[in-house]
Amino acid sequence: MRKLLAEFFGTFWLVFGGCGSALFAAGYLTPTGVHLGIGFVGVAFAFGLTVLTMAYAVGHISGGHFNPAVSFGLWAGGRFSLKDLVPYIIAQCIGAIAAAGVLFKIWSGKTGNIIDNTVAGAFASNGYNKFSPDGYSMLSCFITEFILTMFFLIIILGTTDKLANGKFAGIAIGLALTLIHLISIPITNTSVNPARSLSQAIFVGGEPLSQLWLFWVAPLLGGLAGGLIYKNLLQKNE
Repeated sequence: MRKLLAEFFGTFWLVFGGCGSALFAAGYLTPTGVHLGIGFVGVAFAFGLTVLTMAYAVGHISGGHFNPAVSFGLWAGGRFSLKDLVPYIIAQCIGAIAAAGVLFKIWSGKTGNIIDNTVAGAFASNGYNKFSPDGYSMLSCFITEFILTMFFLIIILGTTDKLANGKFAGIAIGLALTLIHLISIPITNTSVNPARSLSQAIFVGGEPLSQLWLFWVAPLLGGLAGGLIYKNLLQKNE
């Protein structure tokens, strides 16, 4: 139960901090016309910092997955038990949805704030075609999510290897997620995390919810590929 609670709180923080920064701070304009928004770079760092901080806060309890694709990839890489896979994913999804619910409550407290599910990136949701922030195709978005999740798992497995300096693993993983967002926010609004995509899509509804399948399938396959690549091609077994 402690492990599942750690995954719940870790995923909650990831969605609340990352998606919250996108919703409230990415393009903030003061009443006097001064732009104080943090932009893509700020949102990318916000996502990276959520993982970095919770990796050190609760990583020693649960392993610090906060992402179904990470749990799946760690299982494929031989670092995680199959019997714990489904409970971890459920805890992560509940944590993400809870965070999105809090974000929605805050968001709806400002007059004029509505969720328009006909535009790209509504409520920090992910999407392809016209729901991609810059209009990228389904195939482009699938490839992006697959490749980025694959490398994310290679980085996670490499930095947490028993032969690596594990004290700095949280920093490397957090910066990896920052880089992932710097690359892909214009393409998919960045998922690489099915729980994060699920939580926002539930509140957006409409076509973004119907596109959710891609943000489960591509990251899970990418995580599987990353886990298998590290285990079979890169890991030193001695």
